[in-house]
Amino acid sequence: MRTKPECRPVRFRRSEYGVLLAVLLIALSGCAIQKGSTSSLTPNIEKNAPPVLIADASQETIPSTIPAHEEEPLDPFAKPGEEAIEEYDPWEPFNAKVFEFNRQFDRWLLKPVATRYNAIVPNIVQVGISNFFYNTRVTPRLMNNLFQGKFKGAGIEVGRFLINTTIGVGGFFDVAQHFHLTTPEEDAGQTLGFYGVPPGPYLVVPLMPPFTVRDAVGYVGDLALNPIYWLVFPILDIHGMPSLLSYNDRLATSLILFGAKATEVVNNRSLNLEKYQGVEESTLDLYAAVRNAYLQKRAKVIQE
Repeated sequence: MRTKPECRPVRFRRSEYGVLLAVLLIALSGCAIQKGSTSSLTPNIEKNAPPVLIADASQETIPSTIPAHEEEPLDPFAKPGEEAIEEYDPWEPFNAKVFEFNRQFDRWLLKPVATRYNAIVPNIVQVGISNFFYNTRVTPRLMNNLFQGKFKGAGIEVGRFLINTTIGVGGFFDVAQHFHLTTPEEDAGQTLGFYGVPPGPYLVVPLMPPFTVRDAVGYVGDLALNPIYWLVFPILDIHGMPSLLSYNDRLATSLILFGAKATEVVNNRSLNLEKYQGVEESTLDLYAAVRNAYLQKRAKVIQE
């Protein structure tokens, strides 16, 4: 028998509102997990590239034409001599539709916003913002290095964080790179692969970067490993866990996290305007090219 039913509706509405904002936050956090992440709506090709001061670096050469007789779509991101891998995409009809939705969302909303943002915010500031967000994700990278027994990488992550947080003004400047403190990023998807978990089918999710099923699980794991989501601006209520803001203050917590992720997405999209433009103009089958590039990249980093 239920007791005091008159008290439950208010609590349910607050909880429902908090969960809704948390889902919106996670949907925009497509770039949130990777070093040098790109827009959540556009291909996250350089998933593991370090976000150091490289915004002005020259772009990779992209073929201007695609031979009509080739059976396989040309991957504009592939390097010479790079071997092809099996592309397991049993959900291609669904994935292709979601990919097109993400592409149109980028075309009509994200890209125009990023273009105006780029015209206002200096490039050095954009790079600094990218460095700052990367610095806040040190814990998942550190833990995944430890999980894989890469203790040197874990030490480098600690050194980078201490130097960039202090001398680098909260991570805005990547000072650690001048001390040769650089290491490949390790995420939970790579950790699962390290222990033999197969990648599973390729997966495209609305308003998110591409995944395999393994990487999607790892993505959630990396969110859980980031203390920002339970020590600073909690999205989960952990009994007895202290936090900067109370879990009950759902409106303030959700707005701060949502605003931060939206800023990161727009900033990273702005840094990659020319690169993505070149890829779109030179690739006939963009879906297949993005899929191939993503799977190649993930297979390579897991092997390493």
